[in-house]
Amino acid sequence: MLTSLFRTDGSKGTLFLRLALGSVMFPHGAQKVLGLFGGPGYEKTLEIFTTKLHFPASAVILLMITEFVGSLCVAAGLFTRIFSLAIGISMAVCAYLNHLQNGFFMNWFGTQKGEGFEFHILVVGIALALVVNGGGAFSLDRRLVKK
Repeated sequence: MLTSLFRTDGSKGTLFLRLALGSVMFPHGAQKVLGLFGGPGYEKTLEIFTTKLHFPASAVILLMITEFVGSLCVAAGLFTRIFSLAIGISMAVCAYLNHLQNGFFMNWFGTQKGEGFEFHILVVGIALALVVNGGGAFSLDRRLVKK
């Protein structure tokens, strides 16, 4: 079973999807965990999500691990299927809770109350492609299976 979790082909297309997902999600995780890119950092993120949004602390910690560690692992192709699934789920939940009510489109011109969910569809689609296909070319998963 473990072998099938890491098995992947040498697809360069999957490599590009992996790098795209990892590079898009890393800043979100770095905001939450390290306070980079204008983000609140670990303690404030935990406080906001638990007190204002009423998420359990364990779910917030899993979200931070998913976005920060998961994005790095996906980019490297390590535990690609696991972290891609986690990223896809977290983005689907985010879209449902925060963006669905704003319509489809992103707020390009500042005329909406918030951002739409088109970005989330792309992220979930990329994540699902990686869940199905694995890490592809130059992934650490691929190297693990070869050994």
